[in-house]
Amino acid sequence: MSKVRVRFAPSPTGSLHIGSARTALFNYLFARHMGGVFVLRIEDTDMKRSLREHEHSISRDLHWLGLTADEGPDVGGPWGPYRQSERSHLYEEGVQRLLAEGHAYLCFCSQERLDDVKKAQLARGEMPKYDRQCLSLSAEEVESRLAAGEQATVRFKVPPGQIEYQDMIRGHLSFASDVIGDFIIKRTDGGFSYNYAVVIDDMGMRITHVIRGEDHVTNTARQLLLFRALGEEPPTYAHHSMIHAPDGGKLSKRHGATSIGEFRDLGYLPEAMVNYLALLAWHPGDERELFRLPELVEAFTMERVSKSPAIFDIDKLNWLNGVYMRELSPGRLYSQVEPFLHEADMHLEPGQREVVAAAIQSNLVTLADAPTYAEVFTADVDLKDSPHLAALREPGVTQVFSLLEEALAQFYDEYLSVEDGRAVVRMVAGACKEHGIKGRSIYLPLRVALTGRNEGAELYYLVAGLGRSRVLARLEAARAYL
Repeated sequence: MSKVRVRFAPSPTGSLHIGSARTALFNYLFARHMGGVFVLRIEDTDMKRSLREHEHSISRDLHWLGLTADEGPDVGGPWGPYRQSERSHLYEEGVQRLLAEGHAYLCFCSQERLDDVKKAQLARGEMPKYDRQCLSLSAEEVESRLAAGEQATVRFKVPPGQIEYQDMIRGHLSFASDVIGDFIIKRTDGGFSYNYAVVIDDMGMRITHVIRGEDHVTNTARQLLLFRALGEEPPTYAHHSMIHAPDGGKLSKRHGATSIGEFRDLGYLPEAMVNYLALLAWHPGDERELFRLPELVEAFTMERVSKSPAIFDIDKLNWLNGVYMRELSPGRLYSQVEPFLHEADMHLEPGQREVVAAAIQSNLVTLADAPTYAEVFTADVDLKDSPHLAALREPGVTQVFSLLEEALAQFYDEYLSVEDGRAVVRMVAGACKEHGIKGRSIYLPLRVALTGRNEGAELYYLVAGLGRSRVLARLEAARAYL
């Protein structure tokens, strides 16, 4: 087929791990760059662990990242169904065809016998694999044992020879088929093996390229054999590296958040997550590091995906997240931080919201930091607990307070815009200059009076975002300490 078709095929047995999310991203970028189709397929044949709530969670996380599928369970498409649990009839048809054509056979061996065979092979220093005891059973014996109620698996008959293919990332790969052993494609419970089901799915969904983690390299050998037996041209494969923890080991919960949902709940932006995941093993070819999703689509090529392990660096992600947050308008930033403020039981009036967002924007590493920096605009101030009362004894403080009150009197709204807040501070600074009152005696006493602190948001943000009533009340309260 001339049109590229790729698939992201998660198992709904848990949340979307960042490693899986990067696989989805690489598939999405390749498909979009090539003008192809991005398919979402749910591999839910593990009935004990697969839950629809996990499927919904994965779909939600993909949507949050901006990775919208062209075909899938939620959007449909011409080659569905897109859940493996709804494709059993297609798997059964393939099994019967492999049996009829001599590429598969029934195996009646018990698990106890298989375990004994494996132990004996290991004791001899051999690679464990099925010893093909049931391959030589006659058709009559097979029928007789089935009629007697014996249960059987279906095994694929692995042909001799080398299994070779060209990986888009790893180059030429070769496997000896004699170390694989005849593997099961249908279990005694009627379920179908992963390696078999994905081949039927990739065939049926016309998948042209399979982009996935290097942990699937050995699976590819089995899948190529199945494609050959079914007379179909296999997809082109690309196996990217895994994401490792900073200590070089497997990324796990002990290193912190590992799922997309966790990072979202910690206050990371989807733009930052997408940008960061793309840079894990993909190199743009220059020093550029900031890429929004459309820019990644334009720049992405498989030739620039490294086969070396990617090391997860939370500092790099934090830096990217900060960059993207500082690009947001105050209105959009407030909409992003509002859930975190709400969770902290912090309420901002409509007139405060954009001012507060602008005031805290440069301090944020994640959205979850917002309550820490926004607290100054909502919390009450009790100056008796402030360690900075000495600032209220600077020369001319009484006059500074009065000048701020006079400047505020020229505005009528409860909450000022940032520009009006700047104008008020400029008025106070200009009047203070005329009275010979200088810097430290202006700004530090006002900050302490309004917040009880000696550092924080710029004074014009405080004047604008605290509101006239609160500013005047705090100035009056501070006079008791002059």
